[in-house]
Amino acid sequence: MRILILGAGRVGESVAETLVSEANDITLIDTDPAHLRKLEERLELRGVPGNGTLPSVLRGAGADDCDLFIAATGHDATNLVACKVAHGVFGIPSTIARLRSSEFGDGELLGKEGFAVDRVICPEESVTRYIQLLIDYPGALQVVRFSQGQAHLAVVRVATDSALAGHSIAEFREQHPDLPMRIVAVYRNDAELACEADTRVQAGDEIFVLTGRESLRAALGAIGNPDRRVRRVMMAGGGRVGLRLARELVGRCSVKIFEADRKRCDYLAGELPPDMLVLAGDGADEELLHAEGVGETDLFIAMTSDDEDNILASMLAKRMGARRVIALVNRRAYAEMLQGSAIDIAISPAQAVIGELLLHVRRGAVAAVHSLRRGMAEALEGIARGDAKASHLVGRRIEQLKLPAGARVGAIVRGEGDEAHTLVPRHDTVIETGDHVIIFLPNKRLVREAEKLFEVRATFF
Repeated sequence: MRILILGAGRVGESVAETLVSEANDITLIDTDPAHLRKLEERLELRGVPGNGTLPSVLRGAGADDCDLFIAATGHDATNLVACKVAHGVFGIPSTIARLRSSEFGDGELLGKEGFAVDRVICPEESVTRYIQLLIDYPGALQVVRFSQGQAHLAVVRVATDSALAGHSIAEFREQHPDLPMRIVAVYRNDAELACEADTRVQAGDEIFVLTGRESLRAALGAIGNPDRRVRRVMMAGGGRVGLRLARELVGRCSVKIFEADRKRCDYLAGELPPDMLVLAGDGADEELLHAEGVGETDLFIAMTSDDEDNILASMLAKRMGARRVIALVNRRAYAEMLQGSAIDIAISPAQAVIGELLLHVRRGAVAAVHSLRRGMAEALEGIARGDAKASHLVGRRIEQLKLPAGARVGAIVRGEGDEAHTLVPRHDTVIETGDHVIIFLPNKRLVREAEKLFEVRATFF
């Protein structure tokens, strides 16, 4: 696809890096020529310096022949105006705007007669949802949902005392024959292992599990990761993400927020209920953490605007006894470095929103996309259409599918509405028309092959 991206900040850069790796034709617009030159040297894209709301700049960037326009600057007004110009002047068929404010809604203001925004993305909202799922399922490193929440994929680190540690996948299945779940990937020391019946899992391995919504807690419990409810939460940083998350946790958890800016503290105190404690101080202050009982905290989350502060605060909280710690990390190199460290989970705001963008780039009947392992792997949900003559999927058993090498079908959601239910497929499971098929792809290079499975071939009579 020919994709035009406005804004080379953290979100825009991450989006460009992800889409470039899939052989798309990317042009990036930003007001900082020096930064664009660095990105041109590192990535296969074209940089255009200038104000992306001006028709002359958009025309010079190739807006006359563009398939998708993504406005990803940090300013809502700029993104809205740019989308309006992109669609109104150049007729770009699909536009996406990054919006921090929720006041614009999804109504007429964003429609074709308004700012012509087809899709809104909000990294802060995506991160909040990401963390909420980790609070709901504290035994997982990451949880993503498919098909209106009917199916879940969970990433789990196998504990030393886990029922899976030291056993093969086949042995684990024999121990839990009635548990509908499927292990679709096993990673050890950041390297993927063959996910076969005789694959023996060790403590410290990361496993990817697909199961239905109603079975996820049982699956995590069977693996041996205790479903211990999160009751006490500490946050270092009361920015946009911190405030969003605190509002979602009202009535669910005891929350303490550390915020260094005194004015921001006053604002937070006015926005949150009295039982949520807002403290003026540094989340990496050892004395303050000790005084507030960080050692008795179920979850410590560092989400300031500074990566180094978040890493330091999280490592300190973990050393002082916090049961689980999460750090918000924007730099990809930092996130990779923290893999397997004292920090349990490192979250990238840009990566959290990538899946929502990828859905607009994927071809065929793709219904959902989730980026995994810092963008290296992907889980894709597609809808099987047509009949046995026109479809690559319908009427065929799982063992008959011509999947890309290493790809695995992890779950099938069958039915609509209240009738929808999740199937964990066996080798002889037959795919029906309308099924939502969820495929795990260990490498993004396999995406195009997977998309072709959901294409309906033309038939002639």
